[in-house]
Amino acid sequence: MKITSTGLLALSSLLPLALGQSQLYGQCGGIGWSGATTCVSGATCTVVNAYYSQCLPSSASSSTPPPTSTSSTGTGTTTSSAPGSTGTTTPVAGNPFEGYEIYLSPYYANEVANAVTQISDPTTAAAAATVANIPTFIWLDQVAKVPSLGTYLADASSKQQSEGKNYLVQIVVYDLPDRDCAALASNGEFSIADNGEADYHNYIDQIVAQIKQYPDVRVVAVIEPDSLANLVTNLSVPKCANAQTTYLECVTYAMQQLSAVGVIMYLDAGHAGWLGWPANLSPAAQLFTSLYSNAGSPSGVRGLATNVANYNALVATTPDPITQGDPNYDEMLYIEALAPMLGSGFPAHFIVDQGRSGVQDIRQQWGDWCNVLGAGFGTRPTTNTGSSLIDSIVWVKPGGECDGTSNTSSPRYDAHCGLPDATPNAPEAGTWFQAYFETLVEKANPPL
Repeated sequence: MKITSTGLLALSSLLPLALGQSQLYGQCGGIGWSGATTCVSGATCTVVNAYYSQCLPSSASSSTPPPTSTSSTGTGTTTSSAPGSTGTTTPVAGNPFEGYEIYLSPYYANEVANAVTQISDPTTAAAAATVANIPTFIWLDQVAKVPSLGTYLADASSKQQSEGKNYLVQIVVYDLPDRDCAALASNGEFSIADNGEADYHNYIDQIVAQIKQYPDVRVVAVIEPDSLANLVTNLSVPKCANAQTTYLECVTYAMQQLSAVGVIMYLDAGHAGWLGWPANLSPAAQLFTSLYSNAGSPSGVRGLATNVANYNALVATTPDPITQGDPNYDEMLYIEALAPMLGSGFPAHFIVDQGRSGVQDIRQQWGDWCNVLGAGFGTRPTTNTGSSLIDSIVWVKPGGECDGTSNTSSPRYDAHCGLPDATPNAPEAGTWFQAYFETLVEKANPPL
């Protein structure tokens, strides 16, 4: 895989233009917020929830849906159909990452650039700056972020035409109603009880409308982290049991509509410590297979994503003591055990997140997921994965964005974020956690 670089000098143009203002995508308000409440030029302070307001591009704060007409003059090979269609495009042959430049997320580059200015040690700062040139996925975890996708696709299309290279934009589709039904830290904006299913359809339709304008740019998507895995193991949780039907319907809708505009998708499949246990493998495989088959086997579905936002090694040198009892103690073993169980033509291809997997044996329990203390950046994205089952090692989780707050008085506090192996003084989920980012840099393996 080739990684395109915007150059570190270009990052300086993304920094705040004036003191006392939050940068683009920075926090600008919310209960308990004591920082800047205004945004740099071109951004508007937009309420995401009562605890978090964010500086979003001025156009993104509009409630007007994006246009649905095709305006690209590119020469992409995919065909598209209107939202509402369950038609599919011709499936991509071979590894979709091969031969493509990975578009660097301006959102994350801005976060990293701002973080670098807060690091006093020059060696650490220099290492931290290089993170902006490592591709991470762009998370569409709020409807308000969807219009920005069109900006990124337009930029990628322009680069593609001017440079004569093929560009790939990586996104995470992550806004299910009653999202993360077994946790609190990352609850979303939609509620099943309050028109959530229709709101989710509209969210997907807006993503489709943006992608439809740029058929020349390849889009790879991870579909709804944690959702399907929760349906395998957590139906005893009332919120998950209540969400089961809606999750399946919404993920089906996402697969069908995104496939219709050529998006290449990997459904989230948890990780070795979740679905990799022998008792969970068969139910997980059955769920993925039936979901895919019932959706009409959408051609855009390429396979499964594992270890998203988690810390497991791709191949562990020795089993972490916390994995005792599970023969599938790393992601490679999990994938090799799950792949043969997938039936009905389900495509057994995988991507594996290694963004925060550089340091092993640091958790007290395998289920500890929140800002794990002592974690470091891991193996860089590459298609040299050591397995024909794995298309690419990727960084899905942008390192430095918080998993959840350690503030016990917060409505979104999750007990996992207060454990001894969770980093203290953590802000709300999704916001920048400077101290954690610096640790990821300092403990990166291989070193940055």
